[in-house]
Amino acid sequence: MTSAPHSTPFSATSYDFTPYRDCLNFIGGEWVPSHTGRTMPVTNPRHGKVMGTVPVSDAEDVARAVAAASAAFPAWRAVPLKERVQILYRLKALMERQLDEMSWLLSHENGKIFSEAQGSVLKGIECLEFGISLPNMAAGQQLDVSRGINCQVTYEPLGVCAGISPFNFPVMVPLWMLPQALVAGNTFVLKPSEQVPFGAMRIAQLLREAGLPDGVLNVVNGTRESVEAICDSPEIRAIGFVGSTKVARIVYERGSAHGKRVLALGGAKNHLVVVPDADPELTAQTLAASAFGCAGQRCMAASVTVAVGDVDHIIEGMVEAGRNVKLGEDMGAIINPEAAERIRGYIDDAERRGAKVLLDGRKAQVDGAPGNWVGPTILDGVTPDMPAWTDEIFGPVMSIVHVKTVDEAIALENSCPYGNAASIFTTNGGVARYAIERFQAGMCGVNIGVPVPREPFAFGGWNDSRFGAGDMTGYDGYRFWTQPRKVTTRWAAQHDQTWMS
Repeated sequence: MTSAPHSTPFSATSYDFTPYRDCLNFIGGEWVPSHTGRTMPVTNPRHGKVMGTVPVSDAEDVARAVAAASAAFPAWRAVPLKERVQILYRLKALMERQLDEMSWLLSHENGKIFSEAQGSVLKGIECLEFGISLPNMAAGQQLDVSRGINCQVTYEPLGVCAGISPFNFPVMVPLWMLPQALVAGNTFVLKPSEQVPFGAMRIAQLLREAGLPDGVLNVVNGTRESVEAICDSPEIRAIGFVGSTKVARIVYERGSAHGKRVLALGGAKNHLVVVPDADPELTAQTLAASAFGCAGQRCMAASVTVAVGDVDHIIEGMVEAGRNVKLGEDMGAIINPEAAERIRGYIDDAERRGAKVLLDGRKAQVDGAPGNWVGPTILDGVTPDMPAWTDEIFGPVMSIVHVKTVDEAIALENSCPYGNAASIFTTNGGVARYAIERFQAGMCGVNIGVPVPREPFAFGGWNDSRFGAGDMTGYDGYRFWTQPRKVTTRWAAQHDQTWMS
């Protein structure tokens, strides 16, 4: 068992391939290998080279992490909320001090360009700031409800909680969950994506440096077996999940069947509705940025442009904006070769079915970086029989669908089983309000390509984009990781009694 190697700085300051180190599990304050002894490679998507390895854990590893979290819970719960928050203050300072290093680490393990990786770390810090603010919001309520009788509500921790995070935001998504859960007094088991374990590793290392007691946060790496063990563990009271809709549904059903509180955020098929009076330059640039930012590997990426009437000039501007994207500089790599091949398969299929490829990224490559590349791609004339219409591609592919009216556009958006995000591009306030009030999506925008709510507003979709109640971030997140205790008190008999007394 050791702790020192996991504080090893990541030395990269460019996109040049830089090996790192092997990752371990973090259980009870110690860095330990998996019980299984098995590992798998962590590969830099830009170069296709191995940076290190990550453990493949099993149910016994999860049980060890849960036992450590259970043992740490009574003492952590007893720490006053304002003292718990001080650790997040210190974590924020450490992350700000190491911002560039963490951003380069994320860029190398995930494939993002540096500026996108840095933005995701900064968003994680913003989530920390909300957690730090919770003492000003979490006081509960109290009221004298009758003569001599007071009712009070406090928000109590659940106990051991767990989070399962995806590959696309290795630091930000864990920090959607950890601040609220830890400030509330819970202990935690985090299962990061096996493809990007280093971001979670650094969070654990920095929290330890910030003074978090051993066992309060535990990190277990692995694949399906570790996720199933989290769902089945009788000691874990709540699970937060972010990933595909297919797995989100499985986690929700399996965890709920064991009596857990589960909030599982799934996939998306986000629609951007463009009407003829939309600002041409703003709209074209925003459509391209939404579709091709983070190589389309985010649940908030636009994947369908719904063209209402004659907006060909805007589509031409979007194509031009996409053509000007410099692969490797403005847009990063795809997470793995299988994902890149799957994305190209959707493009091939749409073309065979009659879609016109206005911009083709299938053969894109970057000199000196023989990794996983798909360039910006725009498909026009996509129809309902095409998987490019229905499926979440999760890559830099924009599909264009043509309709005649705003009502047709709204009906098309609402026919999608997902309900993550939708936006309308218009200069008419009445049209904007009409659409926003009718979209069946949890996050909506007007002239916004990625309508992500900033803290303290919460993140979460509807329909098949979310399983469970509430949202993941903001005050909804704090309520998810807590349970309300209602206390009614009376200290003296009253002469003028009511039915309550």
